[in-house]
Amino acid sequence: MQLLRQGPSGLEDGAAFDLVVVGAGGAGMSCALFAAIAGARVLLVERTGHVGGTTAWSAGTTWVPGTHHAGRVNPGDTLEQAPAYLDAAVGARAPAELRAAFLEHGAAAVRTAEQHSELRYRPYPKHPDYLSELDGSTLAGRALEPLPFDGRQLGALFPLVRPPIPEFTVLGGMMVDRTDINHLLAMGRSLRSLRHALGLLARHAVDRLSHPRGTRLVMGNALVGRLLLSLSRHDRVTLALETEVDAIERVDGRVGRLRLRGGGHECGVLSRTGVVLATGGFTRAPQRRARLVPGIDIGWCPGAPGHTARAPPLAEALGARYAAASPAPANVAPVSVRQRADGSTAVFPHFVMDRAKPGMIVVDARGRRFLNESTSYHLFGLAMQAAHRQAPSIPAFLVCDAPALRKYGLGMVRPGGKGLEPYLADGYLTQGATLAELAARLGIDATGLQASVEQMNRCAETGTDPDFHRGETAYQRNLGDPAWGGPNPTLGPLRTPPFYAVRLWPGDIGAATGFATDEHAQALDADGRPIAGLYAVGNDMQSVMGGVYPGPGITVGPGLVFAWLAARHALGAPPGSQALSPGSSAPDAAPSRR
Repeated sequence: MQLLRQGPSGLEDGAAFDLVVVGAGGAGMSCALFAAIAGARVLLVERTGHVGGTTAWSAGTTWVPGTHHAGRVNPGDTLEQAPAYLDAAVGARAPAELRAAFLEHGAAAVRTAEQHSELRYRPYPKHPDYLSELDGSTLAGRALEPLPFDGRQLGALFPLVRPPIPEFTVLGGMMVDRTDINHLLAMGRSLRSLRHALGLLARHAVDRLSHPRGTRLVMGNALVGRLLLSLSRHDRVTLALETEVDAIERVDGRVGRLRLRGGGHECGVLSRTGVVLATGGFTRAPQRRARLVPGIDIGWCPGAPGHTARAPPLAEALGARYAAASPAPANVAPVSVRQRADGSTAVFPHFVMDRAKPGMIVVDARGRRFLNESTSYHLFGLAMQAAHRQAPSIPAFLVCDAPALRKYGLGMVRPGGKGLEPYLADGYLTQGATLAELAARLGIDATGLQASVEQMNRCAETGTDPDFHRGETAYQRNLGDPAWGGPNPTLGPLRTPPFYAVRLWPGDIGAATGFATDEHAQALDADGRPIAGLYAVGNDMQSVMGGVYPGPGITVGPGLVFAWLAARHALGAPPGSQALSPGSSAPDAAPSRR
């Protein structure tokens, strides 16, 4: 791989490639990799000095039904069940032909990636679909997780991987996934967990002798590290960092010329088969953002910095059109916000670790519960917005008692109950010796909070939540704590002071509205016709889920599959074939002028 660290200075004006991919997030890197596997000459353009985009900050879970991994944890699941589930969940919110293409080709995309690159996945033993009450849902098998990755294999390329959110690491840069967290929490009770924890700590101690952070990568960082290592082993790949696209133009009726700028250099490049947009979507475009996600401040977005939404207008000038916005134009999640010591802002998404655990409730400014705390983060964020139209619910308040804080943590506050002073001092965490004192410090109604807690305590005894039905589905119960001993793993009492709270805001975690495409990821014009040579994948593509969030990894999974479909189509895969022949040159490949 040829690496250009500061703009396109290493490219001659007019340099030619088989395919140009704009954006080095998960989908863009995957598309470049699939093209490289096929033997194509590929240019991957990235505006920042890091690769990975928001994928590097995510769990890296890749939702693809019907892969060869599924049978290891769910032999009864078949690919025939997935269409019924997605039809029920998504319905007419997205084109059925896109879902069909995703399901038909998903297994082949995963298999190609694993057979011809360093990508490696595992199915988690229990990882339910989020709408587990619907027919066709499963408890495991569709959600694939990237295997942990030794970042030392990258050598000098290791600093290119976007570092994880600091609040998701421990001990100054040690990454942990949920398996690690469970072992760390149980190390005082289990010899097996103690061995696991000691191994992590020893490895991290050695890492810090020579690296600014841990080199054992997990979750999204592991996925991105594996993609980068795979790309680095293809000498027909060029990665241009800190490079922006100023123009995209047609050549002989086909999209195939770009103007690049960065590091004080400018040049034009040609692409024989086309251009793939994978730049992160609309969420950094002020006007479109204000129209599609009103009321969600950009400061609540936990997405990685870097994308500027400058590329979509270039595609629109070529005739590409955005699909009609779904009822949920962006995927959302509850987040808490804190200013770091260096002045930057930490935005922490509350995915799984706290809000659905026993001893936790969420209330509005009236002190009243208004949603099911154990629902998926996307539905949680939508419920916050809907409730706010009736009564002040933004911010909402995630409240717990002392035992719950010690056991599960609260947002950026780690389990254990130690080191609370900085969080209390800057107002991220609020404490009250009584519920009334907590309410006063939060500025919410004390009577309402007291009534909500009393009702929750009654729910904890019976195991039922008649108001919001918390913990009634397999997915919701999986977010709880089966070890706590109550009849419902998500419902526990709040009795032991002091009481604590953090403020929650609805944050957008990725665009669901994007360019309309066909089943090959070709961008469509206003008449629904494909624009020759122009593709969109990842968050630049209209979500195949139509703004619904049916499972973990429903952005990363389709991002991988449509990256594979885009590369195949652009490079001329024979109709009906499942993959281009790895190592073979793309047909009529133009020589590079580097």
